Amino acid sequence: MANKSVWSDNRFWQRSATWVTGFASILLIWLTFDTSAQISMGNDEDLKNGVTKRVPGPTVINYKITYEMDAKRGHEVPVIGEKEKFFGRDDWSEEEAGALLHLGKLGSQAKNCMDCHTLLGNGAYYAPDLTKSWLDPAWGPDGAMQALTGKNTKEEAMAEFLQHPDQYPTHARMMPDLGITAEEAKGLVAFLKHMSSIDTNGFPRNFGRMQGAVNGK
Repeated sequence: MANKSVWSDNRFWQRSATWVTGFASILLIWLTFDTSAQISMGNDEDLKNGVTKRVPGPTVINYKITYEMDAKRGHEVPVIGEKEKFFGRDDWSEEEAGALLHLGKLGSQAKNCMDCHTLLGNGAYYAPDLTKSWLDPAWGPDGAMQALTGKNTKEEAMAEFLQHPDQYPTHARMMPDLGITAEEAKGLVAFLKHMSSIDTNGFPRNFGRMQGAVNGK
């Protein structure tokens, strides 16, 4: 009887399939645990101790956030700096900050922000991406939006715009008045500030105007 080729041996393929399935299952379990650790939100103690988390705790709203080029990784990363007042305070507790972020997240869903905007890669492309909108220099002390809204801080300017977008027609695709209240606006701005602190591996790559970023001026 002629020797049978291993490539036509059903037992070989059955054993191979078993090994491949087993390896893939182990890899999937490892990736699940690794991803869970990567996306787990930090806490106030991490921020106080300078521990870097991909998703910082809610009290990151008490700190200055910048976006700086990391030569080793080849893209920009959020950098948490010194304390910075947010709506007049830099001592928001974990409970207060968490509640404010929760209000903002619910507000973004209730107002259907993703019908026009993109958040963390999800949504539409009709209006600007909001993932790092807190870091947009237009809202900074030298930016046009603070002067346009007549406010003294970035968060106040953003909140004012969210409440009365029809009064500040800055783009051909003007944002409609969604009836956002002052408290909802504060929550949305907190949500946007927290989102800007998340390490998204350089996404989105459209902030060339930002100081410290690629091609930043």
